[in-house]
Amino acid sequence: MLRVGIIGWRGMVGSVLLQRMHEENDFDKIDTYFFSTSQAGEKVHVLKSQESTLHNALDVHELKGMDILLSCQGGDYTKKILPLLREEKWDGHWIDAASTLRMDSNAVIVLDPINKEAIENAIKEGTKNWVGGNCTVSLMLLAIHGLIKEGIVEWVSSMTYQAASGAGAQNMKELLVQMGELSKSLDDVTYETNILELDKKVQMIMSSEKFTKELFSVPLAGSLIPWIDEELENGQSREEWKGSVETNKILQSNGFKTFNVDGLCIRIGAMRSHSQALTIKLNNNYSIEKIEKLLASANPWINFVANHKEASIKHLSPAAVSGKLSIAVGRVRKLNVSENLISVFTVGDQLLWGAAEPLRRILNILINKKV
Repeated sequence: MLRVGIIGWRGMVGSVLLQRMHEENDFDKIDTYFFSTSQAGEKVHVLKSQESTLHNALDVHELKGMDILLSCQGGDYTKKILPLLREEKWDGHWIDAASTLRMDSNAVIVLDPINKEAIENAIKEGTKNWVGGNCTVSLMLLAIHGLIKEGIVEWVSSMTYQAASGAGAQNMKELLVQMGELSKSLDDVTYETNILELDKKVQMIMSSEKFTKELFSVPLAGSLIPWIDEELENGQSREEWKGSVETNKILQSNGFKTFNVDGLCIRIGAMRSHSQALTIKLNNNYSIEKIEKLLASANPWINFVANHKEASIKHLSPAAVSGKLSIAVGRVRKLNVSENLISVFTVGDQLLWGAAEPLRRILNILINKKV
């Protein structure tokens, strides 16, 4: 069996990845080694009842013994360790959740329902670096897969509403702490409480220096944050920039028609799963029936939701999709501003298809090919 080393398995993405690997019995196919940057030598129970000894994630010679290394440790780790491994002539496969390698010419962004052919070709050509894509990009491409296959998309404006989990486990905890601090303002609330007084009290708590905001730096509970990632010179955030460049690297690799993507990326007070409001310019005036059919039948993970109020509020929300591989797609209609413009609203668990699942699937592709 192939020797597979996993680094960063305790984090948010790593934890979800291990959960999926257990669910799919992936560990039965590989000889698994768990690495740690700080607790090498400790005993852990990750593989059901089997005890594992943690290996040193900073020891290049230990890492070199693996056929495949899968890292959810973050970009700084990749920048430090991967060049050292390659300098030591390690010829194994590196699978990465971080964004560091995504735009490298010798790395493939993996989303096999979209670019399986490109992945197969890259394996034949000797590619060794595989990287998961940006969460909202992966979820968007899966959601509008049917339109992509038909080659009818001219451009997309993607307005994202991203959950706290996109920033990490500690940020999720901070959101909950903020919610708890705000809820204290309800302790003495009755039906007779003046709503303006209550609102003022909540605002005072949010504005207080004592309000917990170490990670987000501003309130997220009861509010939103209109910026994600670094600021670029052109006024975009880095998260917004990724939308177009990563989309087109994935599409181009598989021979699909490329198109521009732009929009705003917003952090909202949801715990898990990202939502996106898409405005899509099509290359012709297609019937809404054809558009719905293309979207609904594109891949097995689409949960198409008819554009009606009750169905939409029940199925098109983070609460409805969190923890599920299905991607909800709905609110499909032609916009009044132009006959070739449509709206689509989609929600997916960014820790699954947006992060862990593409990594798990490329690992299985490599295992099945016995690389």
